[in-house]
Amino acid sequence: MKSISVLNLGALLVTSMTPLAISCPTAHHGAPIVDLSNGTYRGTYNQHYHQYLFLGMPYAKAPVNDLRLRVPQSLNSTWTGIRNTTKYSPSCIGYGSDTWVLGNHVSEDCLSINVVRPAGLPEGTKLPVAVWIQGGGWVNGGSSDPRYNLSFIVEQSVRRGMPIIAASMNYRLHAWGFLHSAELAAEGSTNLGYRDQRLALHWIKENIANVGGDSERVTLWGESSGAFSVGSQLVAYGGRDDKLFSAAILQSGSPLVFGLKPQTASTWEPYWNKLLHTTNCSVAEPVACLRKLPTNELSAVLNSTFASPPSWGQVVDGDFIPASGRALLKKGNFAKVPLLMGTNFDEGTEFVPRGINTTSQFAQYVRSVGLAKPAVHSIEKLYSNNPAVGIPGTLKGRPEGHLIYLGRQYKRAAAFSGDVFQHAGRRLTTQSWAKQQIPVWSYHWNALVENVSPAQGASHFQEVVFTFNNVNGQGYDTVVSNNPLAGKPARLVKLADVMSTAWISFIINHNPNSYGNINLGA
Repeated sequence: MKSISVLNLGALLVTSMTPLAISCPTAHHGAPIVDLSNGTYRGTYNQHYHQYLFLGMPYAKAPVNDLRLRVPQSLNSTWTGIRNTTKYSPSCIGYGSDTWVLGNHVSEDCLSINVVRPAGLPEGTKLPVAVWIQGGGWVNGGSSDPRYNLSFIVEQSVRRGMPIIAASMNYRLHAWGFLHSAELAAEGSTNLGYRDQRLALHWIKENIANVGGDSERVTLWGESSGAFSVGSQLVAYGGRDDKLFSAAILQSGSPLVFGLKPQTASTWEPYWNKLLHTTNCSVAEPVACLRKLPTNELSAVLNSTFASPPSWGQVVDGDFIPASGRALLKKGNFAKVPLLMGTNFDEGTEFVPRGINTTSQFAQYVRSVGLAKPAVHSIEKLYSNNPAVGIPGTLKGRPEGHLIYLGRQYKRAAAFSGDVFQHAGRRLTTQSWAKQQIPVWSYHWNALVENVSPAQGASHFQEVVFTFNNVNGQGYDTVVSNNPLAGKPARLVKLADVMSTAWISFIINHNPNSYGNINLGA
């Protein structure tokens, strides 16, 4: 069996590299023009980054009216003249802080792609492509989020002499993209958000060469639900290889369902029935009824507390997801492409319920994620109630004072939560790749950022600012978050340089260490 390679972020000795020849910026760069399969677009030139940006290009018909809650439809129309792609499209409708901090600029007509490339490339250049899929719990967020500004990593790639092109996409969220029922399954309208992503990848395959990208060297890249999205693309159609991507990066996600319970029509039935009742669509043709509702009316219901949905995301539908992610990995039914994936040491502090004070409450929580009674007893023994061995290590002892609300067994429950939702999926995935002798690189993040609470530790999402090389923390200073690189401490700026370079190296060579040994220093 081939071993799993480990990405070592503990040593930094950056070797010199010969940069690829790229034309120098000029003072008179005009707006770039590109001819794609459906027509001609005019982008914009960003002088600060010396980059061409093509923003908000549609990759599918607008999923509105009768196309609502349906499989996305390819664009089949063409036009003459030139259309502008100089600003992001609205995000897909979602509910949560990732959406409202962006001003709730949302619409059903949201299926678009953004492409950022270095300016001044020699004619005929074909650069490797990184395709970013943002997270947000499948319920909120969008590609216009400034934390995911593709200019950062493209600029870093040029600086390192390893230029890439980067793309991002919007995909349908919440019930608009991940609602499930027997009625929807009967017409094939399942896993719609994932099907949106798949169609976007087909668009990239068809068009990216005209923007200077290499359609044979496309790396999928996502974090959190974006990484689970990448994982679902890896096992889509039983691992069918449609030649849409040649490698994948998963940050805190895997091909497994989030948790242990594969979702099916039966698990969705209670939510579906309450939705129909609340919208007055308990009729002979409920799906048609939902499609006719005004957008604002349906959105108001979905954004209310009428019912608690099962876990959003992957549903076993016998088509796009033919079996559970676990079963598909065990059978080797996944796309055989190089992989870079990892998790953060204290993932569990993001997902653990608050207020677990007793062993019986801990056991109840363990049962709630889908484990049978014998397994619950084993878990109780494996996960000690001794806070010295729980997570995060930054929180000494049990929560006290203003942290008492976390619960007396917070560290025990957090350790279990991180394992069941994140680390187990990472281990099974990397082991499955190694068993098939496919290159796989794994990391385990354990760095502490600025403005982090001792109760968080090295938690979920904290590595994203580093992999983008977002050293100014753009997009993080909001009413719901703080800049993880506040003050730009040298150790964290250096780590951002190292991690983003490793990611670029993987995107280009499928090896995060191909640029040479690195040393973080003291």
